[in-house]
Amino acid sequence: MEENKEHYNESDIQVLEGLEAVRKRPGMYIGTTDVKGLHHLVWEIVDNAIDEALAGYCDNIEIIINKDNSITVKDNGRGIPTGVHPKTGLSTVETVYTVLHAGGKFGGGGYKVSGGLHGVGASVVNALSTHVTVTVYKDGHIHEAKFENGGKIVQKLTVIGDCELDRTGTIVTFKPDPDIFDTDIYDYNTLMVRTRELAFLNKGLSLTLRDDRDEEDTTGETFHYEGGISEYVKYLNSNKTPIQNEIIHLEGEQDGIMFEVALQYNTGYTDSVYSFVNNINTHDGGTHEEGVRRALTRIINSYARKNNILKEKDDSLSGEDVKEGLTMIVSCKHPNPQFEGQTKGRLGNSEVRKLADKVFAEGFERYLLEHPDEAKIIVDKNMTAARARVAAKKARELTRRKSDLDVINFGGKLVDCKDKDPIKCEIFLVEGDSAGGSAIKGRDSMTQAILPLRGKILNVEKARLDRALSNEEIRTIITAFGTGIGQDFDLKKLRYHKIIIMTDADVDGSHIRVLLLTLFYRFFKPIVEAGHVYAAQPPLFCIKHGKTIKYVLNEEERDAYLATLNPNTKYDILRMKGLGEMDAEELNETTMDINTRVLRKITVDDAIEADAAFTKLMGEEVEPRRNFIEENAVYAENLDI
Repeated sequence: MEENKEHYNESDIQVLEGLEAVRKRPGMYIGTTDVKGLHHLVWEIVDNAIDEALAGYCDNIEIIINKDNSITVKDNGRGIPTGVHPKTGLSTVETVYTVLHAGGKFGGGGYKVSGGLHGVGASVVNALSTHVTVTVYKDGHIHEAKFENGGKIVQKLTVIGDCELDRTGTIVTFKPDPDIFDTDIYDYNTLMVRTRELAFLNKGLSLTLRDDRDEEDTTGETFHYEGGISEYVKYLNSNKTPIQNEIIHLEGEQDGIMFEVALQYNTGYTDSVYSFVNNINTHDGGTHEEGVRRALTRIINSYARKNNILKEKDDSLSGEDVKEGLTMIVSCKHPNPQFEGQTKGRLGNSEVRKLADKVFAEGFERYLLEHPDEAKIIVDKNMTAARARVAAKKARELTRRKSDLDVINFGGKLVDCKDKDPIKCEIFLVEGDSAGGSAIKGRDSMTQAILPLRGKILNVEKARLDRALSNEEIRTIITAFGTGIGQDFDLKKLRYHKIIIMTDADVDGSHIRVLLLTLFYRFFKPIVEAGHVYAAQPPLFCIKHGKTIKYVLNEEERDAYLATLNPNTKYDILRMKGLGEMDAEELNETTMDINTRVLRKITVDDAIEADAAFTKLMGEEVEPRRNFIEENAVYAENLDI
């Protein structure tokens, strides 16, 4: 420590000028430089266009993926001001695109409410792009500025033509710098999901997404929802069975803060509650969500007591009880949002809690009074959830892992590892006893635990927690993990930082894998979000030539490897056996050895879409699942029927 102090002087202080800081530390501005950061650039520019929509000057935005994977964003807003900025001496367009924290989001008369988070979008996108072109239609003229190589001005703002006097708007085209990002290939579906979400969150705004890389279809998709977040709830419930006919939509405004909430109950057992501030998904909630949840619990209990549905001797319904089967969107537009948490995913403004409570309580209480039949159905569902909660509490006691001695004889299934450091430990959930036996013999007993699963576990998409906890396989998994479940869940108690699903690459194996993923997503979501869940990738083929043995995952890898061999090589291709047919050595070499295996990490990049997918594929409704199978059957390969 003393040596470091001696060598810490003036020369160690580095000054980064202009946009150089962004290129030096891009993660500070866009989070990551992987595929997520690449797509984040699009939203920085789109947010600027949406600011115009929030201010009432824009109703149409177009996003285009160009053939070279550059992006163009067009809007019909007022157009970026083109005059000389008094502080920089540059045109306002050049200022916005070359100076950090320059824009209409920092007070004054620019925007009362602004989408996005930082207000540094345009300049950051410029810094991280090989070239940017900004075209502004304003005052009967077409203005254009060009930037290259991380934001250097190569064409100052110039009038390049004339346009109709009433035509206004901005067009931005940028190409991400491949030296900055891990990939520069945009994914249409990723952009589509967020574009649709923005349309839901900004009622009346039309957003069009077009992919010009697709020569067969250049029409694109347009998203426009006059119902706003009510239509978002309708979309999320499209594969569920609502228990009330209409969607409740409540709105209010105070001191420039706009608040709205839309909700509808369904027959399911999980809740789908999502909250947003200035179009940002506040995945960790915050004061806007807390105000609604508090009011929801209070108003339902009050209604149930007044109408003698909930008797005097009965305990009050909890927050968990009243959210079962609830689909709800909470949206707040705030002129000065304060975000908390490491990922800035939580709203901290205390005044919003009071506003959210007031708006929701008054509107929801009125709805219950005016719709007594629907109110009774909702309260009955809440009370059934309460009874299940009590039953689940008793069942949870059976899954608590107080010490390692507790795992020795819960069904005699888990073969634990010797190391107790969760970071080093991993658990294999193995399909079948025979594969489990091979895995036990082929494992590294120091860090690898084995849990054989007998048969297919319960589909928890169709079951409450109390019923799930009556399933022996699920109880065994919960006990092995050590985290508890439901209200007792604690991620810090997770016993293994790698949870590896190891099933055969056939129909049954795929089904078991999906059942496990459904269990994890519904009851252990933080484990998935933290990146602890993996799927083993047993190879499909073994290629032998001479003394060389090469395992490959699929036909594509097989053909690619064979293409690298000398045409005169004599080789053998063996189709691999199922996990249960492999001996311990084969299983270790192909699937378990950390030096040779391939694991697929299970991620939840978009929780809302993941929620919809699990509902569609594993829920009660048959029609959406049938439609999905019919639409995607053409892509199925290697079916083992």
